[in-house]
Amino acid sequence: MAEFVLVAGAWLGSSAWDEVVAPLRAAGHGTHPLTLSGLADKRGVPAGQQTHVQDIVDEIERRDLRDVVLVGHSYSGIPVGQAAERIGDRLTRVVFVDSEVPVDGGSFASAWWQGQAVFEALIADNGGYWPPLGAPDFDGQGLTDEQVARLIESSTPHPGATLTEPAVLTRPLGELPATYVKCLLDGPEPNETVTKLLTSDHWRLVTMDTGHWPMFSRPTDLARLLVAEAS
Repeated sequence: MAEFVLVAGAWLGSSAWDEVVAPLRAAGHGTHPLTLSGLADKRGVPAGQQTHVQDIVDEIERRDLRDVVLVGHSYSGIPVGQAAERIGDRLTRVVFVDSEVPVDGGSFASAWWQGQAVFEALIADNGGYWPPLGAPDFDGQGLTDEQVARLIESSTPHPGATLTEPAVLTRPLGELPATYVKCLLDGPEPNETVTKLLTSDHWRLVTMDTGHWPMFSRPTDLARLLVAEAS
C-alpha cells in the first residue's frame, strides 16, 4: 500500500483531488490531499516558497507516513520536488503532473514565458497575489462547463511570494525516483528542464490525452496512472 500525498497547483486546495481520492482508496492506498498555506481554507496565512515546502514535509512527518508517493501538479511541482529530497527513505516516488520542477536558485517567476519582470509586475498590480483564471482560460483543456465551474469556484488568489522566492535543492533532482506526466492538450512536449531530467535512469515519462487539470478532466484515469506509478 502506498501513501499518496497530493498537492494541487496554483490557486487550488485539497478539494481539487476529491474525484481522485475515491479510486485511490478503493485500490487500498492511503490518500492525503493537502492544502498549502495561503490557499483555499488556509487563505490569509502568510506563505513563501519555503513555507510550502515545509507544509508538505510537516504533513508527512506529522502523520509518520512511509512508502510515500508525493504528487505535485503544475506550480506545486516546485515545492514538491524540494520536499521529496527532504523526506529521505519515506519516499517511494515523486510524480510531477504536468508541472514545473524546482531549479536550485530559480523560481516559478524566473521561468515565466513572458519573462520574470512581466510576471512580478502582474503580482504587484494585484496586491501581492496571482489572480485566478477565468473561464476562457480553460478553453481547449478537455474540461466540461461543469468542471470549469468547479475549478473557478475552488480557486483563490495565490500568494506571490511562493512564486518569486527561489527553490533550494540539496542534490541533483535527477537522482530522485520520479515520473513526469505530460498532459498533451497543454502541449506535446515537456519543457527543456524536464526533458534533460528525463535522460536520468531514475525518471520516466508518461502521457495523458487531456489538459492541464487532469484531476478535474480525467480523475479516474489519473488515479489509475498514479497506482501504476506507485509500484
